[in-house]
Amino acid sequence: MNILFYLTPKCDCAYLEESDSLRQALEKLEARRYTTIPLLSNNGSYIGTVSEGDLLWSIKNRFDLDLRKAEHVRITDIERRRDYMPISINSKMEDLIDLALKQNFVPVADDNGSFIGIVTRQEIIKYFYNLTKKEDAVS
Repeated sequence: MNILFYLTPKCDCAYLEESDSLRQALEKLEARRYTTIPLLSNNGSYIGTVSEGDLLWSIKNRFDLDLRKAEHVRITDIERRRDYMPISINSKMEDLIDLALKQNFVPVADDNGSFIGIVTRQEIIKYFYNLTKKEDAVS
């Protein structure tokens, strides 16, 4: 099955852009109550992900917990521990299993590397649950 059926499009996703500040990142994560959020270039290409922990350790190590200084820090200056791996728009749902074990969502990029949305772990689990229910009904 094509992943586009399960895609949360970019227009419905929260994300950060490379020109965003540390303060903006904190505010967006807090408002959405997310722990990890995609990071995009200003032209829309997927760069990686930023987590609460990335922000916390950066604040601790660089600013002595002074949030006023964070207003002038670009989000791309934050050291990231790991990035969520993206998949191609042409991937199949079966290709997502390994990534979904390690990530809350899977970023999706088009053929030009532009971020187009995410597939959530919840949607992946629903897909395979419904597939199992159909197989049980047939047998």
